[in-house]
Amino acid sequence: MSESTLPKKPKKKKKHNIVVDWLSYVALRIAVIFLYLFDVETNLATARFLGRMLWKYYHRGRQRALDNLRASFPEKSEEWIWQTGRQSFEHIAMLAVDMIFTPRLVKRYNWRDYSRYKTVERAKWLMQEKRGLLMVASHYGNFEIMGYLLGLFGFEIYSIARPLDNKFISKYLYAIRGRVGQNIIDKKGASAAMGRITENGGTLCFIADQDAGKKGVFVDFFGRKASTYKSIALLAITHKLPLGVGYARRIDNRFFFEIGVNRIIFPEEWADKDDPITWITAEYTKAIEEFVRVDPSQYWWLHRRWKHRPKEETAQLSQGSSNQPCPTVTAVQVTRIPKHRVEILAKPL
Repeated sequence: MSESTLPKKPKKKKKHNIVVDWLSYVALRIAVIFLYLFDVETNLATARFLGRMLWKYYHRGRQRALDNLRASFPEKSEEWIWQTGRQSFEHIAMLAVDMIFTPRLVKRYNWRDYSRYKTVERAKWLMQEKRGLLMVASHYGNFEIMGYLLGLFGFEIYSIARPLDNKFISKYLYAIRGRVGQNIIDKKGASAAMGRITENGGTLCFIADQDAGKKGVFVDFFGRKASTYKSIALLAITHKLPLGVGYARRIDNRFFFEIGVNRIIFPEEWADKDDPITWITAEYTKAIEEFVRVDPSQYWWLHRRWKHRPKEETAQLSQGSSNQPCPTVTAVQVTRIPKHRVEILAKPL
């Protein structure tokens, strides 16, 4: 039996040391106190520096980001690819500062000092009517501040999220999110609560640009098929809910954001579609791509967004490789094999 046909052993769940987790939490709280000694713009400048260090030394993440950018923007120069990738890492680091300073700075009386809004009126009225709404976003800009602002304005908002492995840090971050009324639902138990929330007129928020594995629905995203979760479209169809696509784009590397809703998909639009799940998923994914293209540097290109491939694509690749002739070993190649390796290969199995 070849190695590839052996059954895979299930991965053991890593046990967390509660003492280490608690010490990590204490270190985070001390770091937050230290950050509060400086203004937010100074901290953002430091975060950009740390993002550049991450870009320099996190080789695997950097390579993945470069590969994704090259495939998504084949017309761009290599200089542009590298610059955009580096800036993407800077934005990831700045998001950490944003999360810490948002509840400290943004209040009901001063939100105009930190945000502006574009094409959000229709989505706002849908939330005020309390008929139920789905909102999707992506790992772009400051996606965390959207839920915070909606809660700040008094809307009934529920965000689906996966808790961190460190329960102390996870509880602390959840408390920050919920300080203004934003409700966080654990991803594991979300299915039971989502129907009740939408029936009561609440708004459910999702991050919708994660790889969904082999069982996801594959739709176009930057010219390549990307596996995407079916559950969002299925929820919209089951409860006949409109679905909005939103973003929060940072302006000039400052703690200031443009909040926009660039697409709202209504139930009547998919009523006559043969495959409404795929159509809805493709529509909101296309809308995500549209706002990412405005400033690609704010997207998380290190994500394994295109990790899984469609069955027909993998079948074509395997068929193409099987048709290739077996490589022959030349004399030059043989001479490059170290002597001790030649002796090992010469031994009978």
